[in-house]
Amino acid sequence: MIYQSRYPAIALPDVPLHQAIFSAMGRAPDHLAMTSAATGATVTNAELIDRSRRCAAGLRAIGFSGGDCLAVIAPNCLDYPVAVLATSVLGGHAALPNPLGTTEEFAGQLSRTKARLVITVAPLLERVAPAARAAGIADIVVIGDAPGGMRTFASLLANAPLDPLPDVDPGSLVALPFSSGTSGRPKAVKLTHRNLIANMHQFAVGMPQADGCRVLAVLPYFHIYGLVLILFTSLWRGRPQVVMPRFELEGFLETIAKYRVELAPLVPPIMVALAKHPLVDRYDLSHLRYVMTGAAPLGGEVERAVAKRLGVVVGQGYGMTEVSGASHLPQLDPALLRSGTVGFLVPNMEARIVDPTTSQDLPAGERGELWLRGPNVTAGYLDDPDATAKTLTADGWLRSGDIAVADSDGYFSVVDRLKELIKYKAHQVAPADLEAVLLTHPDIADAAVIPSPDDEAGEVPKAFVVSRSPLTAEAVMSYVAERVSPMDKVRRVEFVDSIPKSPSGKILRRVLVEQERRRHGAA
Repeated sequence: MIYQSRYPAIALPDVPLHQAIFSAMGRAPDHLAMTSAATGATVTNAELIDRSRRCAAGLRAIGFSGGDCLAVIAPNCLDYPVAVLATSVLGGHAALPNPLGTTEEFAGQLSRTKARLVITVAPLLERVAPAARAAGIADIVVIGDAPGGMRTFASLLANAPLDPLPDVDPGSLVALPFSSGTSGRPKAVKLTHRNLIANMHQFAVGMPQADGCRVLAVLPYFHIYGLVLILFTSLWRGRPQVVMPRFELEGFLETIAKYRVELAPLVPPIMVALAKHPLVDRYDLSHLRYVMTGAAPLGGEVERAVAKRLGVVVGQGYGMTEVSGASHLPQLDPALLRSGTVGFLVPNMEARIVDPTTSQDLPAGERGELWLRGPNVTAGYLDDPDATAKTLTADGWLRSGDIAVADSDGYFSVVDRLKELIKYKAHQVAPADLEAVLLTHPDIADAAVIPSPDDEAGEVPKAFVVSRSPLTAEAVMSYVAERVSPMDKVRRVEFVDSIPKSPSGKILRRVLVEQERRRHGAA
């Protein structure tokens, strides 16, 4: 069965990314585009367009041209979109490594993407500079203050704005973000102008209530959620962004209160903090109207707890780097929301739920692997034909690797990663389901569940728990057992100080799995 979106199909303009954004921003030149929560600096639509065109001229002057790759390794800041949009103007593409990476990781990513130059910030030079040398890159541009003799981002902006702008093929590459890497080495995902333009339009249809809202940009721009669903869509739809370089709970709450943020796109770890942390009550968050969560599964109980505590509308979505952002979204309309689900397919998108063993479609209500097809789906991974062939079918379906279920009303729920299901005596247990139950316990601050090797059962669900007050393993297991089927119970518990997670909020279960296997002497 092929599921269609509940939304009517929409026409998609065939234009480059920068053209769509500049055109929309140009209609309101004095509109506030971005504010830095760290410095208070602001930039209007007209100023951002001007800076992007000056940056394009500066890049061209130092030899950057169409088809070239520029790497941006930096935290969220007002110059981040300038660098990416300038790259788009010239017909190049931006590689977007995680700035928390190691020198070795940077070197590999820069080499694989064949980056011509790197834009970064001074605090990262200790890791970025040797990585650039290892990748054969001589030119590094530093945003803000730079050590003596290094090229500064300000020097690029000292050029006159590029005019006229070159013609750019909308079918060409514009971004190379990296897959999350939660189950292996991150891969560079090839995204074209058409891919990003499609998802921006799809997202806008799903969330029209957000237009014009002040939006918090605390999720990293290098991640597809931050790049397309926050940065580019907000510039295009006139949503002033309040930009934070990193998440820290007190600063996060202060920023929402100070700048009267109305829309907060978040990830599950922040949602859990909003639901449970006592610090939340100290701040005036009354201007906040909408909260959106995605990037990892979240139980309906946490959604409802945040909605009740803050008096906001909470909607959960779903997406991947490989779909340029989002494939499923609820409108922020209370009448359409269904907690615990990721809402409907976005316009111009199709989906299937298939048996992961046979690739045959499953009936509505049964769990299977989610397959997706639409104009926002990547053409594949950079220089990785094997990974591309494993992910994309010949007729354009993207195998998501996620287990999902669809109901007869068109709502989808994403259960877990296919590779992370626990096989307890041949019964499949979804870790995310158990994590959602654990997080309803008032004394559990965070939790993760993984398969633990077992001689009799093969694998048993083991919970890693961050507790707020003294708890016993028996109490935790009893709590879960009262709320799940006998086959789905947590059977081992370990108390830890924190749960390893990616910047987007995904639990890094592979870290815990590898640790557990070493303990049990398993391969």
